[in-house]
Amino acid sequence: MNPTRTPLRRRSLTTGALALTGALALAACGASESDGSGAGPGRTRTVQTAMGDVQVPLKPRRVVVLDTAELDSALTLGVRPVGATHVEAAAGFPGYLPEDRLAGVKDVGEMLNPDLEAVAALDPDLILTSKIRHAAQYDQLKNIAPTVMTETTGYPWKQNFQVHAEALGRQAEAKRAVAEYTAHTKKVTAAIGGPAKAARTEVNVLRFIEGADIRLYGDRSYIATLLKDVGLGRPPITAKAKDGFSYDLSPEKIDLADADVIFRSTYGDPKKSKETQTVGSGLWKKMRAVRSGDVHTVDDELWIQGIGYTAADRILDELRADLTEKR
Repeated sequence: MNPTRTPLRRRSLTTGALALTGALALAACGASESDGSGAGPGRTRTVQTAMGDVQVPLKPRRVVVLDTAELDSALTLGVRPVGATHVEAAAGFPGYLPEDRLAGVKDVGEMLNPDLEAVAALDPDLILTSKIRHAAQYDQLKNIAPTVMTETTGYPWKQNFQVHAEALGRQAEAKRAVAEYTAHTKKVTAAIGGPAKAARTEVNVLRFIEGADIRLYGDRSYIATLLKDVGLGRPPITAKAKDGFSYDLSPEKIDLADADVIFRSTYGDPKKSKETQTVGSGLWKKMRAVRSGDVHTVDDELWIQGIGYTAADRILDELRADLTEKR
């Protein structure tokens, strides 16, 4: 789900970012151990990253994460970072994450402009981020601590998670998280009537963005992978998404986003994001999802910004609730 500031400013995933899928062989985490001294504290493993092979401690103890996906991964894997960036200063860390698991995590600045002095002051032994976010700061970051970068964020979140697990030495925990997620998707599919009914239910996800057009998410986005794993159908309009990521709409063309079910979120001021204008229009009110009461407002921080298995667990619960309340 972006390094340059689009009108979304801080958090948006640029479509160009998702074009960098690059096999994400960086997600191929073939690890090898090296032990130059023979002593436990000096032991490292090699992790394949977007910036080449990186030697990381076998059991990192002081981890700094520079984006929400890496924060989600660390907490999912049972690792409490010593530091993390924020997306919105007013909001702090993502609200869907349990507060007790964030206790003591130092805020090291805005995601796209981390405070490197604050990062260094934490004396980390591992930094997690992505090339698309912080490639320009890589040399500075790696001088602070071994820095593991995936190519991008968003759509390849499952592969990225495996990279994070490898870097953190938490492969067993990763295996459990994936198994729990798979079981959860199957339960949601069953709850909404089984695979056939799920496939017949066409779902769109819209994001109203301050200062930008309305974003309709295509199949190469984080949220779309969850819909696919549940087996939900997608309207033909999603095939028009640029690089598979998103298709931008104006309020005057919002009817193109019609579907059986619509989930919508807002980033920024509702008026400046065209949400107020759009949902009050005649075109919006004529859409079948609107007329049937199947438009669901969701938390942007969770559905769009979260990106990880902890976020996915919450989203799946919401999908189940919203898709079964009238079915």
